[in-house]
Amino acid sequence: MSFLTQTKARFVLFLAVLGPGIITANVDNDAGGITTYSIAGADFGYSLLWTLIPITIALIVVQEMVARMGVVTGKGLADLIRENYGVRATFNLMIALLITDLGNTTAEFAGWAASMEIFGISKYLSVPLGAWFVWWLVVKGTYRFVEKIFLFACLIYFTYIVSGFLAHPPWGEILRQTVVPTFTFEPGYLTMLIGVIGTTIAPWMQFYLQSAVVDKGIKVEQYEASRWDVIVGCILTDVVAFFIIVTCAVTLFKEGIHIDTAAHAARALSPLAGKYAAALFAIGLANASLFAASILPLATAYYICEGFGWETGVDKTFREAPQFFWLYTGLVAIGALLILLPEAHLVSIMFISQVINGLMLPFVLIFMLLLINKKELMGKYVNSGLFNGIAWTSTVIMIALTLLLVLSILSPPLFHLVTRYL
Repeated sequence: MSFLTQTKARFVLFLAVLGPGIITANVDNDAGGITTYSIAGADFGYSLLWTLIPITIALIVVQEMVARMGVVTGKGLADLIRENYGVRATFNLMIALLITDLGNTTAEFAGWAASMEIFGISKYLSVPLGAWFVWWLVVKGTYRFVEKIFLFACLIYFTYIVSGFLAHPPWGEILRQTVVPTFTFEPGYLTMLIGVIGTTIAPWMQFYLQSAVVDKGIKVEQYEASRWDVIVGCILTDVVAFFIIVTCAVTLFKEGIHIDTAAHAARALSPLAGKYAAALFAIGLANASLFAASILPLATAYYICEGFGWETGVDKTFREAPQFFWLYTGLVAIGALLILLPEAHLVSIMFISQVINGLMLPFVLIFMLLLINKKELMGKYVNSGLFNGIAWTSTVIMIALTLLLVLSILSPPLFHLVTRYL
């Protein structure tokens, strides 16, 4: 077989398995992620761009492991945790993650409502329509149809790249700060550093990716192509993050404008980068919010049902997988309704979800590493010594930073005291 024929065959195989890795990584740039990157650029300019290189490596390592487990075992992560560590551990993990993801889903609808209000559309119209669309898409669609819609949503993230170029950034200075780390123990900078890293790897991502790999039916012989799906997805999502930071740094940071949300950033961009850059930024936020509002409750339905041994799958009917679809429906409905309540304490909801998210991540990462090194489970696909070194180092760093992030939220004085001695 000629080199050209082999290359063509590999590309066709890549297209066949394309989806789970790219979709999961891109959803990481949800309303909360975009807000974090926007504030990072607005408050600290280009000084945090260098973090995206180690962040991308850590994301690839973690995501590749769950994709590999899904391909080799044919089971979701919650399934494997229940089978290997019992129902009690699984139940406690699932309940904590359910609470977290309800808060996260609510945050996505908040982002959707805010982005639509930029275009003059009331949340009382946009949120019900958005909720109905994401519900209809998953409940009435097939896996292949839903995946195509999600892949199309991934393409809309390129609006942030266009937005970045429209802001006319100084590429020489940006390149220098991307490859030359700058660091300070100043509490504000350290908090933002932890936030940028912490927003990259969320517990729900690991469950969704492994379930999506299983649902798609990817086999061991397709593993290499699936691995590239993960790698490409991780790189693309952090390229988008790079341009979000650049766009806000070259405009808002330069003018000394501070922001609180991604929607605020989109509004502030208009007089500085032009109406087209601002509109593209807002479109990106709308897409990211609605996209994540579809994926987050779907991920939750997957891992809760897997954890309790219930039927799952977008290709199933309501009759075949009632718990799966009722969970999805309930999360979408409650998340949307909370946004419509005039007295809802949305900040508290998001605050609690982020704290639990941070507390649960170490447990999920450790479960993953224990499972992937089980010879009886993974056979020859267990981690190599080198990969284990990278994976455990990334995990320990992520755990340390996540605990610092939680500490900064729960007790800022204690956080400042701890960081003073770092």
